[in-house]
Amino acid sequence: MDNLQPQSVFKCFAQVNHVPRPSKQEEKMIDFLLDFGKSLGLDTRRDEVGNVIIRKPATPGMENRQTIVLQSHMDMVCEKNRDVEFDFTKDAIQTYVDGEWMKAKGTTLGADDGIGIAMEMALLEANDIEHGPLECVFTRDEETGLTGAEGMQSDFMTGRLLINLDSEDEGQIFVSCAGGCRTFAQFDYNEEALPAGYFTFSLAIKGLTGGHSGDDIDKKRANANKLLARFLYLSQQKYDLRLVDIQAGGLHNAIPREAWCLCAIPTKDKESITVDWNLYQADVEEEYSVTEKQMQFVLQSETPATTAIDKDCSQRLIKALQAVDNGVLAYCQDLDLVETSSNLASIHKTEKTIDVNSSQRSSIFSARVNMANTFAAVFELAGAKVDIGEGYPGWKMNPNSEILHIAVEQYKRLFQKEPIVRGIHAGLECGLFSEKFPGMDMISMGPTLRGVHSPDEKLLIPTVQMVWDHLLAILKEAPRKH
Repeated sequence: MDNLQPQSVFKCFAQVNHVPRPSKQEEKMIDFLLDFGKSLGLDTRRDEVGNVIIRKPATPGMENRQTIVLQSHMDMVCEKNRDVEFDFTKDAIQTYVDGEWMKAKGTTLGADDGIGIAMEMALLEANDIEHGPLECVFTRDEETGLTGAEGMQSDFMTGRLLINLDSEDEGQIFVSCAGGCRTFAQFDYNEEALPAGYFTFSLAIKGLTGGHSGDDIDKKRANANKLLARFLYLSQQKYDLRLVDIQAGGLHNAIPREAWCLCAIPTKDKESITVDWNLYQADVEEEYSVTEKQMQFVLQSETPATTAIDKDCSQRLIKALQAVDNGVLAYCQDLDLVETSSNLASIHKTEKTIDVNSSQRSSIFSARVNMANTFAAVFELAGAKVDIGEGYPGWKMNPNSEILHIAVEQYKRLFQKEPIVRGIHAGLECGLFSEKFPGMDMISMGPTLRGVHSPDEKLLIPTVQMVWDHLLAILKEAPRKH
């Protein structure tokens, strides 16, 4: 870290990555930030839900500038490769540099949004940067429900200009985002005895690219859950397939990279289904020849099972998984941007139920409701109990944004080129802020990240300096108080 620039930011990022911060388990990070702010002698507070704010007065000569709020979220997506031993509640993220990229050893890097936290910390520590009054805000639980932003009281932030540091493309300034919701289906099942003479085997699909279920949904990356469901559907049409277990996918906001199930069929069909699996693999590899060069299909025999999910439930589940929509469903009519999408996130057998999680996103509220209802209808027809979460709002662009004008002008001055001003299909806390703080003028920006929400997450190191320089230029040109 000592050789990376800006040094102050990467020093803070190293500190952040030593603090465990899974979503809904951010207590250690909350305490870390409270101690950090108080150690600098700054006004430091937390609210009832666990958000932290650290206020820093203006530097001399900048007292007449408007307060700017800098905001990032303190939790991180905790994903690791199956063969990696790592406890996200205790262990520090192990980072390394690979050329121009920073990565982590077998886990998510935590740059989403640890690098935003680091920039705020570096600003709070600095005594040689010009700025008006600052409010550095750190929200909790952004990744699994936005509950920090949702629970924030309307007097927590006093500034009305906000820079969200949770975007993933340097040179792009985001001015709107999609709203979203989570949908949940649950099947009750019974265990029934397997007939004699059945072959037990496991199917695994792994090594997929994965990624963010909003920002990467249009990149034609395969969904491991849907691929597995496709093969199960084909197989139950041909064989007396019995589903013994299924553990597929992970977090609701990640495109699933791995899916696994345990099945049984009559032993006489053992060779046939192996041939079918190999042919299916070839078909899928052709479908995803550009985006999924590392995918692996594994079929292996297992210890014979004695029971399986009752056949009726198994068939209804597989049919629903085959039928449910996944991926991009509509593009905006006036922008080159995804409008509506759905992500089949996880399928897990528990002791008594089979639980299916998905999420829907759209920049149009009615379209989001429609897609959530489509998911519900499919699984209700299949006999599942369905719950649709309340969701979170989108953020509509402000065409007269003062902070956007400053950001664009300073970017052109620094880099002699126009930034891209656009919306994002992912959800941002700005959507909730726009409801809680009417009139809040906001933009979102950040350095380049790739593979977020997966163990392939990586940070393009040179872009951190570019975003840092851009941020300091915006602060220096903060508008005067009206």
